Amino acid sequence: MARMTEWLRYPLPMRGLMMGMPLSIPALLRRAESIFPHKAIIGRLPDRSVSHSTYRECLVGARRLAAAMRSLGVRQGDRVATFCWNHERHLHAYYGIPASGAILHTLNIRLHPDELAYIINHADDSVVIVDKVLWPLFEPVRQRIGDRRIVVISDDADVPPGTQRYDDLLAAQDAVDGFDDVDEQSAAVMCYTSGTTGRSKGVLYSHRSLVLHSLAAALPDMMNLAESSRVLGVVPMFHANAWGLPFACALVGAAQVLPGPYLDAASIVALLETERVTHALGVPTIAHALLQHLDAHPGHDLSALRILLVGGAAIPEATIRAFDGRHGIRVVHAWGMTETAPLGSINRLPSELADAPGDAQFAWRAKQGRPAPFVEVRARADDGSLVPCDDVAMGELEVRGPWVAAAYYPGDEAKDRWTDDGWFRTGDIVTIGATGCLTICDRAKDLVKSGGEWISSVTLEGALIEHPGIAEVVVIAVPHERWGERPLAVVVPVPGCQPTLHDVRAHLDRRVARWWLPDGVVLVDSLPRTGVGKYQKNVLRERYKGYFESIAQERAKT
Repeated sequence: MARMTEWLRYPLPMRGLMMGMPLSIPALLRRAESIFPHKAIIGRLPDRSVSHSTYRECLVGARRLAAAMRSLGVRQGDRVATFCWNHERHLHAYYGIPASGAILHTLNIRLHPDELAYIINHADDSVVIVDKVLWPLFEPVRQRIGDRRIVVISDDADVPPGTQRYDDLLAAQDAVDGFDDVDEQSAAVMCYTSGTTGRSKGVLYSHRSLVLHSLAAALPDMMNLAESSRVLGVVPMFHANAWGLPFACALVGAAQVLPGPYLDAASIVALLETERVTHALGVPTIAHALLQHLDAHPGHDLSALRILLVGGAAIPEATIRAFDGRHGIRVVHAWGMTETAPLGSINRLPSELADAPGDAQFAWRAKQGRPAPFVEVRARADDGSLVPCDDVAMGELEVRGPWVAAAYYPGDEAKDRWTDDGWFRTGDIVTIGATGCLTICDRAKDLVKSGGEWISSVTLEGALIEHPGIAEVVVIAVPHERWGERPLAVVVPVPGCQPTLHDVRAHLDRRVARWWLPDGVVLVDSLPRTGVGKYQKNVLRERYKGYFESIAQERAKT
């Protein structure tokens, strides 16, 4: 009783007696510089040569960049944009700009000039840092963004009129020791969504969210990053916070390998081999290109590669098996979005399946995995009810967590993307297993709704890519007079092959329900992609929206 009386003397709830050190990018960088100053940062330059640097040298550059931005009038909370490939000076920006209290804003170099101008003006960027090799893409944007300071990264002395040369600007700054802490809730990095439907929207990450994201990403059952890791981010640094790699790698002291502008399979394989890369990360289109290259050019020594992490879209089980069986490379699925910074889930084979038959293991690995720590998930049906976690019932995935966006910048856009109780509506249709494993069935807008029932275009694509005559395939929903919508397969054939509708349906027979079988096949030379390599299904839906109607009209004539 005396002990309880003593406890009640304190106000409720009792607060812990721990330090309030902010979870900030400066704190993360201080650790990197003090413990891992010698660890490598390797980059391929525009002339294809490879540079070698260290965290110490990179952070000296980051501090000089912070000082240079202050000399240009950049203050706390101002946005500094980058229009750059993956290289060390882009890392300067990832580290120096948020650590100085300003906000790094990465621009997708593959967007249309009008969209880029909208994004820069919407974010109200104070300065834009541009690779000179990208100037032909940026010049039409410059004419649309008013009077903003432009800094050009150039390996020669020439820069466009009215701009400042990056290296000259940094050379004029005095050396600065360390970075002061900032409020952990203050904004650090800004990325805009791809804008495939409507205008791009700004996602504003805090220092706290990025530090927590880095801690989770490095865990063994997540990306499994360590001081001994050598990490090649094939994902462009302008896409979705560079998947958090600049910060997670600095946190643990992992070496970083930066591919520059060369994201073709041959260049990537060369870096994997010569730099003894242990972790490579990219989107499915990169993975497919790597597989084709390795099949065509056997003999590469990729024995150091422990994981090829693939995210951005589902990768077929057949591709996972091919990497394993033909090249000894372990593909690991991940799921995430710009709005989740981007780590949402990663698929690691659970211990209870360690001795399971191969088919059972591959079936699990084709899923998107369990949520990262502190990320919570649920799925909601069309009628508004939450679906059971039975790995069967499909619903729209909703998530919440400490690195999940609570609103779009500046806070009043697309509020309907959040539920009344604050969960983010992802737009992904999923099933959730009893132990939380996610399977992405489709994007809500990409489902085929035939006769009131859902058909997963992702499942069909995964089965079709196993066809020996199909190199690439996208399945889209096309209006149909009787069924509302029916699936149409848009196929890039293997050279010398001409798969027909009969071939496709025969291949799918017994793999999917018969009512899922596509009602049409279109052969094309290539498929449209977004700036980060995803297939543009919205473009294909518009292009082929009258396909079944035209077929019906032709039949009526005959």
